Amino acid sequence: MAHYPGGVLAAAVDGLGHGEQASIAAKLAVATLAAQPDDPVQVLMQRCHDALRKTRGAVITLASFTADSNSLTWLAVGNVEAILRRKHPPHSKPVAILPRGGIVGDRLPPLNPATLAVTCGDLLLLATDGIASVFIREVGRMEQPRQLVNHIFAQHAKSTDDALILGVQWRNSSKAPTSGGA
Repeated sequence: MAHYPGGVLAAAVDGLGHGEQASIAAKLAVATLAAQPDDPVQVLMQRCHDALRKTRGAVITLASFTADSNSLTWLAVGNVEAILRRKHPPHSKPVAILPRGGIVGDRLPPLNPATLAVTCGDLLLLATDGIASVFIREVGRMEQPRQLVNHIFAQHAKSTDDALILGVQWRNSSKAPTSGGA
């Protein structure tokens, strides 16, 4: 996560494969994102794509919260998951992002971010493919974000892959979101 004036950028980055080369790709993407986190998510994704061309690449989900509009703009490339759990009706049904197939650094698909309004208490969950996608069934299970993230990681992290789940809860337009990850 990277805070910027008026917002925060959350990202889930998974370098392709395992080991040192995957780590190099992931760290380069994170450094690229941290350099200018307030840029639009499609610009950030393109910048990561350009930076990762000489690596094995990565799959990435980006989510940018903007305080003045109480909005979330998100974009995902590759086998990643993202879901927004709404705190209050009438928008209480979780909303999932539809990731585009591709690899950042190799085959970048057309970038079409989506923007949603967020309210105090909405919870964003970002997961790499090291978390079994059935975790989505757990989204309404626990109220506390940290407990939910820890539960999902404990129950759904694959022993055969590196795994990341990040939870970001929007508090309101005058405070930064809270986060927890496993």
